[in-house]
Amino acid sequence: MSATITGADGRERCRWCAATPEYVAYHDREWGFPVDDDRRLFEKLCLEGFQSGLSWRTILAKRENFRTAFAGFDFQRLAGWGEREVERLLQDEGIVRHRGKIEAVIHNAACARELARREGSLAAYFWRFEPDAGPVPPQSASTCAESVALSKALKQQGWKFVGPTTVYAFMQAMGLVNDHAHGCASRAEAQRARQAFVRPARGGDPKGCG
Repeated sequence: MSATITGADGRERCRWCAATPEYVAYHDREWGFPVDDDRRLFEKLCLEGFQSGLSWRTILAKRENFRTAFAGFDFQRLAGWGEREVERLLQDEGIVRHRGKIEAVIHNAACARELARREGSLAAYFWRFEPDAGPVPPQSASTCAESVALSKALKQQGWKFVGPTTVYAFMQAMGLVNDHAHGCASRAEAQRARQAFVRPARGGDPKGCG
C-alpha cells in the first residue's frame, strides 16, 4: 500500500490524512514544520500526553478548548496553579477530563519553568535532541534513539506523561524530524523550512540532567 494518498485537490499527502478531513490542514500547515516558540512546544507536549489512549482527532477537535482552559499553555502562569484549578478543569466538558493528565500539565509547567530558567528556553533544550541527518525511520516507527533519550532526561527532571512514544510524536509534530512520507507534497516544504530554520543555541550534554 502506498504511503501517500491523493486528495480531492490533487495534492499527495501522507496516508494518515485520509482518516478524517480535520487532519488535512494540520498536516499541510503544521505537522513536521520546525517550531521554536516555547508555548507551542509546551502545548504540544501536553496535548500528546492527553492523547495517550485516545486518537489525535479527539485532541485536535478540542485543541482550542484546551488552550482556553490552560491559559494558552503559558507555563509560567500554570506553574502557580493548584488543586482549585484542577477541580475546575475536571468540570470542563470541552477538554479531556482525566485527573492524572490535568495534574501532569500543571506539574510539568513547574518543570518547564525551571528548564527554561536553566537553559534559556525550552526550544534551546529540546532542539539539542534533533536526530543527526541520516536514514529516515519508517512511518511505522513509534520511537527513535533521541526520543528515548529525551524522554529519559525529562523523567529525570520530574516530568510526567513523557514516555518515548509520546516524545517521538512531539518531535514529529514540532519538526525535529521530518516524517512526511516520500511522495508527500509537504515533505519537501517541511524540509525547506527545516533548512531555513535557525536552531536555538546548543550547549552541554543533553543527557546530563537529573
